[in-house]
Amino acid sequence: MDKIELLAPAGDLARLKTAVRYGADAVYIGGKQFSLRSRAGNFSLEDIAEGVKFAEAHHANVHVTVNMLPHEDDLNGLEDYLKALEDIGVKAIICASPGMIQCAKRVAPRLEVHVSTQHSITNSAAVNYWKNHGADRVVLARECTLKQISATSQNSELPLEVFIHGGMCVSYSGRCMLSNHMTLRDANRGGCAQSCRWKYRLYESGKPIHDEDHLFSMSSKDLVGARYLPDLIRLGIASVKIEGRMKSAYYIATLVHTYRMMIDELYAKGSLSKAVMDEYCEQLMKAENRPTACGFYAGLPGVNEHLYGVNGAGISKEYIADVLAYDEYKHLATIQVRNHFEPGIMAEVFAPHQAAQRFQIQEIFDEDGLRLLAANQPMRIVKIKTNIKMEKYAMIRKIIDQKERYSE
Repeated sequence: MDKIELLAPAGDLARLKTAVRYGADAVYIGGKQFSLRSRAGNFSLEDIAEGVKFAEAHHANVHVTVNMLPHEDDLNGLEDYLKALEDIGVKAIICASPGMIQCAKRVAPRLEVHVSTQHSITNSAAVNYWKNHGADRVVLARECTLKQISATSQNSELPLEVFIHGGMCVSYSGRCMLSNHMTLRDANRGGCAQSCRWKYRLYESGKPIHDEDHLFSMSSKDLVGARYLPDLIRLGIASVKIEGRMKSAYYIATLVHTYRMMIDELYAKGSLSKAVMDEYCEQLMKAENRPTACGFYAGLPGVNEHLYGVNGAGISKEYIADVLAYDEYKHLATIQVRNHFEPGIMAEVFAPHQAAQRFQIQEIFDEDGLRLLAANQPMRIVKIKTNIKMEKYAMIRKIIDQKERYSE
């Protein structure tokens, strides 16, 4: 059985390289045309070509989202675009429109076609329908339980991809019309305003039933399905997917690094102890800025899997620096500051080929060797003394209490 694919998001070329360096088997990106996530950076054809070249050098693949539901005038240039993706060496496209799928099979047959989660595929009959229409893989709906995924996988004639981590839709993915109705921003054309996360006043018989301090919202907690990864491997799922093309490089690095280690350890050992699984889940939480739950894996989500009355988003305090270089003789790491930190704090460094290691930041120096009382200027280059050998592209984060993880 082939090893399960770890599929990571990237909103621009820098984040694509981060995902690949940290262990993604494949990265999915959006082009300037025909893609959802209109607020992501998205890739020109030149960027896609550079991304494919970088990925191939690291034995990884690139998938491109062509997943909008097009209107008639959106189809202009589609054939040329698909041919260009094929010529560049893109492995697969992710599609929601049957017309786009047929077009890809006709003009760019070397491209794999993966049917988007926008189709809310929840059963093997739908999977096999798409096989008969030329698809090479199906992305199951995020609304499938593990039991449903199991039953579907046993009767499907195509490889299956499932979401393992990231944001959830309050409706069936892509079927919500709140954004269209309230802002004229079409969720199926890349413009979702995330209206479910707004705060609302509730009325009954014309009278408010909440005061200004207790407004109502209805968004879902973010998905963390890590504890179900052993089950997905056992079921022969082809790919596990992390959501988040608009997320930061730190978010991507943390998740990809952790899931990479989990997958490799599961294949090496066959199982993980509860203590090891708990540690991996704790590592994943260091990238989160919203409360999380297990989505639909355990069954229909209940009240505890939703956020009522709060948006839920905060700002992670952990990520403090990127490692640029390490001098083994002087035991000095040259780093670029991302968030404020001071001498004396406990920190943790992790890297593409380095498991997380804890250490204390004793002293901070500027580039001229002068001691600093704090690193408080984002993007400034500073040095810290440490006996831990640090890789280029490593990231450093604070060790903080779980209760202090987010601030509004």
